[in-house]
Amino acid sequence: MKKVFLIQNSKYLDFLSKFGVGGAHPGGINLTEEIFKAESVSNTSYILDVGCGTGQTAAYLANKYEANVTGIDINSIMVAKAKRRMKKDRLPVKILQGSIEKIPLPDQKFDIIISESVLSFVNKPRALKEIYRLLKSGGRFIAIEFTINQQLEEQCEQEIKKFYGFDSCSMKKDWVALLERAGFKYIRIQNNKSISSEPEFQYSEDIEPELHEIMDKLYDMHIKYAGILDYRIYSCTK
Repeated sequence: MKKVFLIQNSKYLDFLSKFGVGGAHPGGINLTEEIFKAESVSNTSYILDVGCGTGQTAAYLANKYEANVTGIDINSIMVAKAKRRMKKDRLPVKILQGSIEKIPLPDQKFDIIISESVLSFVNKPRALKEIYRLLKSGGRFIAIEFTINQQLEEQCEQEIKKFYGFDSCSMKKDWVALLERAGFKYIRIQNNKSISSEPEFQYSEDIEPELHEIMDKLYDMHIKYAGILDYRIYSCTK
């Protein structure tokens, strides 16, 4: 039997997979496109999209830059939808199912690794160790990650962790410390609020009624924690 990895039994992640939400990360695909304008990408670049979801970013990078792109996601539903996207768009993107805490790929394979709202759901030190291992010397790591702007009361932190399925809630200084401990250098932090885009949807046929309620709860969480539950763009070099 194939081993199935679970991330915090998150109903929020179930919602994302069954609704097939692409560009769910803050800023969406428009922010991703803007970020890569500042990176050196060509048809010789090897790029890994960790937590690739439905493959929206991976497809963009393969189509725009003709880069050699691999995507990996833990969720079998997301993986199936990503593979369908690549087949439909006739893109030579490799899509793998697996945990970013243990990626079945060789050392120093990639020039760039991108993570879009993924690390908050996993064991960050283990995931960053894998990402560091997979990058070539001088390779770039880019992460768009949830970042809290102030220390939370215990009750609020638990509510956020329970709803999203976060491993923990991290402030900017926490992310920087994690990246430094993993060995990354030249850490740059951005907060681009001027760019956003609407998510896309690839609906599954069998969506549980309770997952429809997640949309309403998500809206409530955005209102309740506006200005507190935020995000940053972290870019750094091996």
